[in-house]
Amino acid sequence: MEERNIGELICLRNHSEFLFAASSWFSSKWGIPSEVYEESMKECMERKTGIPQWYVIVDGQRNIIAGAGVIENDFHDRKDLTPNLCALFVEERKRGRGIAGVVLDFVRKDLASLGYSRLYLVTDLSGFYERYGWNFLTMVMGGHHARERLYQAPDIRAGSA
Repeated sequence: MEERNIGELICLRNHSEFLFAASSWFSSKWGIPSEVYEESMKECMERKTGIPQWYVIVDGQRNIIAGAGVIENDFHDRKDLTPNLCALFVEERKRGRGIAGVVLDFVRKDLASLGYSRLYLVTDLSGFYERYGWNFLTMVMGGHHARERLYQAPDIRAGSA
């Protein structure tokens, strides 16, 4: 398999210099005010361990090309299924290179190293997350009163990171 240089994956808890760039980038992708992301990212940076956590991939020019977060609940009615991967996004020009899979795998392993044994996500996509070993668990009521698919990550046991 051809080796691909996808960029550098950064845990924001250790890189406060990306706070404003990351909060603006996620805001531009998901239409949520950058202040909401900034607040969550600041909490991540202050606590270091625990939830929330935020991750970005930067290219050689230090531009963000992908990212994701982990929050307690991604606006669905199953508060018992936590924490949740959220805001996964890969720049369109960078898609098809396995970047989403790298982010998903890294986040699972990082959470395992922080002591989390479960990880969930909600989406309206079908077939995408299954490629990365995620299992459909149930339908949930999402934040916009729409039914969404809830997935569970493959086992993330401490020590697998």
